[in-house]
Amino acid sequence: MNKVFEPINLAGIIFPNRIIRSATYEGMSDERGNPTPQLLKKYEALAKGGVGGIITGFIGVNQQGKSTGYNMSMINEAEHINAYKCLTTKMHELGTPIIAQLNHCGGQTKEEATGMPVIAPSKIADYKAKEMTKADILEVIEAFVKGIKNAKEAGFDGVQIHVAHGYLLSEFVSPRMNKRTDEWGGSTENRFRIIKTIFEKARKEVGNYTMIVKMNGYETLKNGLTIEESVKIAKLLEQAGCDGIEVSNGTVKAGLATMRGQVPWEIMVAQNNKLNKMPKFIKGIIGAVAEKTFPQPQPKSLYNLNAALSIKKAVNIPVIVVGGITNLEEIEDIIDNDKCDMVSMSRPFILESDLVNKFKAGKQTHAKCIQCNFCIISSESGPLRCYYGKVPASLS
Repeated sequence: MNKVFEPINLAGIIFPNRIIRSATYEGMSDERGNPTPQLLKKYEALAKGGVGGIITGFIGVNQQGKSTGYNMSMINEAEHINAYKCLTTKMHELGTPIIAQLNHCGGQTKEEATGMPVIAPSKIADYKAKEMTKADILEVIEAFVKGIKNAKEAGFDGVQIHVAHGYLLSEFVSPRMNKRTDEWGGSTENRFRIIKTIFEKARKEVGNYTMIVKMNGYETLKNGLTIEESVKIAKLLEQAGCDGIEVSNGTVKAGLATMRGQVPWEIMVAQNNKLNKMPKFIKGIIGAVAEKTFPQPQPKSLYNLNAALSIKKAVNIPVIVVGGITNLEEIEDIIDNDKCDMVSMSRPFILESDLVNKFKAGKQTHAKCIQCNFCIISSESGPLRCYYGKVPASLS
């Protein structure tokens, strides 16, 4: 029995197969945050390459929550609605559902990127940010609701609210990052309150429009989110009207725990003008220090599956797992044995946009991605691309 290439209905969205492209920061919007032809071409290649669906790289809900990455997409202004319509229309012509991932970067952004103070639930050592006022919290809630409304009007099949990787909503639900003593902190229910309120307000505006969440199944740092509490949060999400959950992990403080694989120190050094001018032996020392500085938890494959399994047992909504999934045998085991409803991948599709077609045709069973992570680091300064572990001549 092979269900991997069978259609699945997720809250009214029909996905042609169970392998979807997980949100991946592309850096392919213009200075106003509107998608460019380059981004449309990227999504078109994924659609023609057989992906069951596409979750966009994260899209900002307001100026204060912008990423420090290169040319971030935005959805907070009316102009963005029409700009996205050509993209969603093309995906629908190709029979590929597309979901907009909405995000506020919270303590992980910088004032230089936004022109505004950096805000977070609490003032902690993990990042430099001021503690949000209640007015700040209400403003963020309204920004997410507006973003959801705009996404629906722009033709997206649904939205994914980003509650993972240490961004703002993830900071709220994390006991490590939320130290508030008011109604927005403390108990699990209080830390979840901002997400519950977003769902309540958005439902009044968009009805039964599909809204899913990407959440951390656990955090690898001390006092971080545990699988046990993530199960509790998953239940709260279902009660709040969430239509599906994608399970990930990680925060900025945890280094490359979210992606794993190699520590990409070569590209990190190459992109820094001061470090790149240093002698080769000094660069080697920097690399050795980088590999010790950035925590690299094990294993490097299927590292979110245990958390996803626990969540899957606790809820009645679809569960998607991401993280270190690189071969068809693993995917078949997950789907055919009902461990999760769908799987999602990010880095493998950067190198092979047609990977699903290759799997389906029996041309290959493993992704060619070597998990060098050059692609992720380089998104800070340029559009998404695969480097395959090689520093480009222009930087060396």
